[in-house]
Amino acid sequence: MMIDKIAWIHLDAGKILSTRSRGKSVYYIPGGKREPGETDVDTLVREIDEELAVTILPGTAAHLGTFQAQAHGHADGVTVQMTCYTAAHHGTPTPASEIEEVTWLTYADRHRVSPVDQIIFDHLHQAGRLH
Repeated sequence: MMIDKIAWIHLDAGKILSTRSRGKSVYYIPGGKREPGETDVDTLVREIDEELAVTILPGTAAHLGTFQAQAHGHADGVTVQMTCYTAAHHGTPTPASEIEEVTWLTYADRHRVSPVDQIIFDHLHQAGRLH
């Protein structure tokens, strides 16, 4: 089984915006699952508005990469596919919906994120974008 998710990669000064949901100990790159009929960008805009009360500017969305790993907290063999986009936005990320904390992480925080996010952290670090 595969979980299809869209994620927003927001980098600033070598750090990445990350979120933690209520009751969870692991951090996740913000985003979520597609609803029927949604494009990647539709999902990105809706999820980031719901989770962070930020408006993504759809015309600025750029595909950064697609990554797969074992889904955190799921049975073995359940994988998550994260299709990642960068995009400009309006507003200041603020915890909303199930999000309890919004924080900026560095590569040194890799052990604090989900398995698929660790792969994304590696990719960004190798590209010199995450310090």
